[in-house]
Formats: sequence, structure tokens, C-alpha cells
Amino acid sequence: MPKLHLVMGGRVSDPQTLDFIDLQKMDLVGVYPSYDEAADAWRSRAHKTVDDAQMKYVIVHLHKLLEPDLPDG
Repeated sequence: MPKLHLVMGGRVSDPQTLDFIDLQKMDLVGVYPSYDEAADAWRSRAHKTVDDAQMKYVIVHLHKLLEPDLPDG
């Protein structure tokens, strides 16, 4: 299985948390087969909202959620 990565973002109540305010308005950027591709997408989207402290984009390691017992390597 490829190591799937989801890039998503949205408005948070506190920039130091992952407490997204409105899940209906989440920006689901996409799913990527490698961390490098996900990081490029994350960087691009996060850069567009750099002046908005309440917008946060993250990379979610879907492969770790789907099969948590798989080794990282």
C-alpha cells in the first residue's frame, strides 16, 4: 500500500491547536502518495494564508491511521 498523506486546512480557534471551528468549511486539498508531494501541496496552500493566524493547514498520515501496526520504514 502506498503511504497516503492527506493535506487539509481550515480556521482554528487557537493557532496552537488543531481545534477546527467549522468542519463543513474545511479545505481538503488532496491525497498524495508521498510525504514530499504532500509537503509541496501543504507549503503552497499554507503560504497563501500566511497572514491569517487562524488558518491552519496540516498533513495527515493516512497510512498510519489505516494500518497503525505497519513499520515506518
